[in-house]
Amino acid sequence: MTDLLAEGITVVENIYKNREPVPHMKAIYFITPTKKSVDGLIDDFITKSSRRYKAAYVYFTDSCPDNLFNKMKSSCSKSIRRCKEISISFFPCESQVFTLNIPDAFYRCYSPTLEKTKDKDSVMEVMAEQIVTLCATLEENPGVRYKSKPLDNASKLAQLVEKGLENYYKTDEKSQIKAKTHSQLLIVDRGFDPVSTVLHELTFQAMAYDLLPIENDTYKYKTDGLAGKEKEAILEEDDELWVKIRHKHIADVIEEIPKLLKEISSKKKATEGKLSLSGLAQLMKKMPQFRKQITRQVVHLNIAEDCMSKFKPNVERLCKTEQDLALGTDAEGQKVKDSMRVLLPVLLNKNHDNYDKIRAILLYIFSTNGTTQENLDKLIQNVQIESDSDMIRNWEYLGVPVLSSSTSQQHKQPRRDRSSEETFQLSRWTPVMKDVMEDAIENKLDSKEWPYCSQCPPTWNGSGAVSARQKPKASYQDERKSSARLIIFVIGGITYSEMRSAYEVSQAYKSCEVIIGSTHLLTPKRLLDEVKSLSKPKDMVCIKDE
Repeated sequence: MTDLLAEGITVVENIYKNREPVPHMKAIYFITPTKKSVDGLIDDFITKSSRRYKAAYVYFTDSCPDNLFNKMKSSCSKSIRRCKEISISFFPCESQVFTLNIPDAFYRCYSPTLEKTKDKDSVMEVMAEQIVTLCATLEENPGVRYKSKPLDNASKLAQLVEKGLENYYKTDEKSQIKAKTHSQLLIVDRGFDPVSTVLHELTFQAMAYDLLPIENDTYKYKTDGLAGKEKEAILEEDDELWVKIRHKHIADVIEEIPKLLKEISSKKKATEGKLSLSGLAQLMKKMPQFRKQITRQVVHLNIAEDCMSKFKPNVERLCKTEQDLALGTDAEGQKVKDSMRVLLPVLLNKNHDNYDKIRAILLYIFSTNGTTQENLDKLIQNVQIESDSDMIRNWEYLGVPVLSSSTSQQHKQPRRDRSSEETFQLSRWTPVMKDVMEDAIENKLDSKEWPYCSQCPPTWNGSGAVSARQKPKASYQDERKSSARLIIFVIGGITYSEMRSAYEVSQAYKSCEVIIGSTHLLTPKRLLDEVKSLSKPKDMVCIKDE
């Protein structure tokens, strides 16, 4: 709001709601090109005498269908001073992360009740249009690739995006046909790496969103113990400290924040020491800055302590089991011979809740590439999770084998060797997505597993990593402009560890910026609830169409 006020915009209102007329003021309409929004606009100017505003400046988030455009033209064209389609039908969550904000896309894409229905087709088309607006905003016309098997969602969506890009670049304002740019867009189904969605992550952002009740990026905390007043903090890009530490391991964060607090208070003391008038004036100027910095550090210290209070009694034990199951080897590198023996202590422990037990059972199933019906039934009965058993069984709709059969011998994808990388014992797993990003940049993706929708753009030079190092040092912005981009889109949600990977890979390969996006962001608990919902009827899950 403060940014808008600075631009002279005094009120922001919802077009669907009843509003007070302000006939002497002009209105900017920033709307989606849907029937409901366009009807709201027409209603505001239906007759000359009852006009809500002096004039309308209309900006659509995406291209407006002809029928709606014509309806608007015939009803209120005299009141419209400007009408423009700006391609921005997506939500930037972080500097390298976007979502399409369609949480029920998970159900619409994976529920067996909607397979081969208009519902699924229409959500695919909406996603494709939104991805095209992302590429348009980035001024990219990427080579589109998708992960073939086990499902065909990624290939369907990739074809739609390819077609959308072709149309968009035929008709952009300069009416030039834009050739493919130095970039790739990879589209994958959520089931391609199930392990990363259920593991307990110990990097700061992922851990906090998994273990603490953070809603809408808002963290609630009390400053003076339980009796204190409740405060709220928003975790966002403007918070430099958050951006600096969110991808660090919790062990490093806990060491770092107190150091920073000390540093600030010593700066403050240094200024207070010279109590001349000018010194005082300087201190008064810096006080809000100090206060803001200290408040933020207190917030992050609170989050870190909150995470540790959950980690110490329960999560620490779980992490060892989870890592051993996910990797098939223990911390010493010895092969896990009997996964069930690794799993049992978690299931017998009364302190773990059902979600944690289900997460461990899933890791056991993923590690053995499916289990027997008898074994699965026993696990569900013994842990008494009958009412939540769909959180396990429904993974098959994502193309992940839950029951082993002679036909479902999926070959395990070979992983990159990371034995030389330093890691914490309880954080040895690396998201498969990180391997994919690195392979894509190094031009090592298998073209059978990752087919192109169109001809491979001749300009894609993943190994540009080498040539970039030999160039004279340009500024970061310039270097980014001239570099290749790798855009990754996951159908059905991305995890915070996959988001972190995008930043780590961009950092390592300076010549390529990785941008990752999805229908929405996931925490393990949220994903399990969504998987469970796949077998429910549509009207219990989907948001009603307006």
